[in-house]
Order: sequence, then structure tokens, then C-alpha cells
Amino acid sequence: MKILVRLPNWLGDVVMSTAFIAAVKQLYPSAQIDVIIKKELNSVASLIPGLNHIHQFSKQEYKGLGGVYRFGKTLRAQNYDLFFTLPDSLSSAVMGKATGARQRVGFSKEGGFFLLTKVCKRPLSAHRVDEYLAILEQFTGKPIINKQVKLDTGAAQPNKLVLINFNSEAESRRMPLDKGKALLNLLTNTFADKKFGLIGSPKDAVFIEQILDGAANIDRVENYTGKTTLATLSNLMAGAKVLLTTDSGPAHLGNSLGVPVIALFGAGNEYNTAPYNKDKLTVLRAGQLNCEPCVRNECKLYGIPKCMELLDEQRIINALSLYLNHA
Repeated sequence: MKILVRLPNWLGDVVMSTAFIAAVKQLYPSAQIDVIIKKELNSVASLIPGLNHIHQFSKQEYKGLGGVYRFGKTLRAQNYDLFFTLPDSLSSAVMGKATGARQRVGFSKEGGFFLLTKVCKRPLSAHRVDEYLAILEQFTGKPIINKQVKLDTGAAQPNKLVLINFNSEAESRRMPLDKGKALLNLLTNTFADKKFGLIGSPKDAVFIEQILDGAANIDRVENYTGKTTLATLSNLMAGAKVLLTTDSGPAHLGNSLGVPVIALFGAGNEYNTAPYNKDKLTVLRAGQLNCEPCVRNECKLYGIPKCMELLDEQRIINALSLYLNHA
């Protein structure tokens, strides 16, 4: 059997989809499992165990629904038996139809249901990982056991770093500037024998430079923002002592690599999108506002994410101490 899976479009969601790939391998042990992934996330797909082929999809090269259909047709000669789409978009359903796969399975909310041979029902109040797995369970009628989100970078070289990610795609999940500056100083002063690394994408570089402007103990802080690929970031994380991070893709990346993660939540709903593996995971939120979690990308009420600003620094210090004292 030849199986094709359309992976999600965001880093965190791609990481969470690794449990789905593992479950497909569990239920179809002799199948060829291929994936379609956004070109920018290709290096992450290379870390997912159990894949045969990775097809890169570029929205710039294949624009609009017509482009999506043309891309799907390029895979028709592969003769796929089964197509799973994890995004519930119309474009993903169109892509699946264009591949010529005999069976096409997934959720649908944008009218793509008529292009799928099996439309699944999204479970209510479930974690994103369990939502993805529900597609497979509803299609096969079999429960999934041993659920785990996992990437594999191979042997990691320990770097003894405390990694910090203050960034997020959504403004409401990003650490406020003044809070970030104060928190960084507190961390470097409290853990005077530790080295720190700030991570982020190239578009986060200006924000992180502002965080570092006037920072204390700068000799023990390395700025990796915009200087890593997803592959090298994964290697950096795999060798770190602990990752302190906002609700973002890097939180899931670290969690999938077995790194201790302290995830700071504000606007996001941790019951739906927190890192999935509970071992070595601490989730913190302020919990002082009636609007938490609003799950919006922008804070309409306060202008800045007040829920992030109210996070208790001492709770963060205590959580880090537990991991660093046992590292």
C-alpha cells in the first residue's frame, strides 16, 4: 500500500502530526508512507521517523486553487492508495483529489467534503494531536495506542545551554518587550553559573536585539536568532539543558526532542495546543484575567498581551530550578 499524508502548514502543528505518522506506521507496517509539506518546513519533515518520500509544496510556485491542483497532478503517477489530509482546508482536499488517490480522508470545513471519500468528525475539546489521530481512528475503526510526538536528530552534542524563546507567530503569545528584558536579567542573575541562548527566526531579530539592549551578564548570553535553520535549531535544542519558551513552534520542537520544556501560556489554550509529551514538561499561565485564554492572535482588550505580562517570575525561576538542579 502507498499512503500520502498532507502535513499541516505551521511548525508546531507539523511536530504534533508526528504522532499521526507513527500511528499510520503502526496500523500499516508494510506501507510506503510519503508526505506533502510546505517547502519552508522541509527540514523538519526529514526528522520524522518512518517516512519514505517528502514532497515539497511551494505556494509561491503553485498559486491559488489552480496551482494546488497542478501540484497534486504531479503526484498522480505515484498511484497512491490512500490520502490523509491533516489541514481541513479546501485547498488540501483539492490537492488530494488531484493526486488520484483512491481513498481521501480528513476533516473539512471549507466545502472540500465533496472531494473526500471519507469526511471525519472533529472531536470536541481534544488536544490537536488527538484531533489528528481521530482521523485515523474513525477511518480504520481501531484505537491508537502508544501516542507520542517524536522527532529524531540522532546523537546530540551537549551544549549546556538554557535556551529561551520569547517569540511567537501570534502577537498575543509573544513576550512583551519590557517583561522580556526584566525576565532575562532575572534569569542570568539568578543562575549565575549558566549560559543562555536566545533563539528565533530572522524576522524576530529586531525584537531580540531590543531585548538584549542594555541586558546584564551579556557575556553569558548567546544570540542565535536568525542564525539557525530548523535542522540546526533542532540540534541546538537536542543538546540543551532546558528550553523556556512562549506558546509557539519551538515549544513543540523541544518537547518532541525530549528536552525539558517550560511553556508560558497566555492567549493560547494549553488543553488544545500545549506540547503533547507530559514528561519533562511544565506549563505556566498567569490565570489572573477573565479573558484567558482568548485564543486570539492579537490582544484586543489591552493592546499588549497582559496575560503574558502578568506571568509570575518566581514560578518561572522555580520551574527552571527543578530542571537545572537535576540536569
